[in-house]
Amino acid sequence: MKETEDLETRLKIAKSKLQNKKTERGDGKGLFLGNAFKLGTELVAAVAVGGIIGFILDNWFGTKPLLIIVFFILGSVAGILNVIKAAKRMQKKQE
Repeated sequence: MKETEDLETRLKIAKSKLQNKKTERGDGKGLFLGNAFKLGTELVAAVAVGGIIGFILDNWFGTKPLLIIVFFILGSVAGILNVIKAAKRMQKKQE
């Protein structure tokens, strides 16, 4: 009788440990995927906003390709800097 109770206790402990490991792994994957989407969205949004601003200003001033190129490059640089800053914040938060 004592052996069966001891075995049941051991099984409960092992099951709870396995369940804790499964939930930890699942949460980490979702968090990683969310961070990846966030970084990608920040980069694409900065490039798109820079290109749109350049296009609008080119139409307004009549300097067709010049400002699109300049603001596209500025948007790309701003997007890369935003991604670097966000990645550093995420790394600091994990530590």
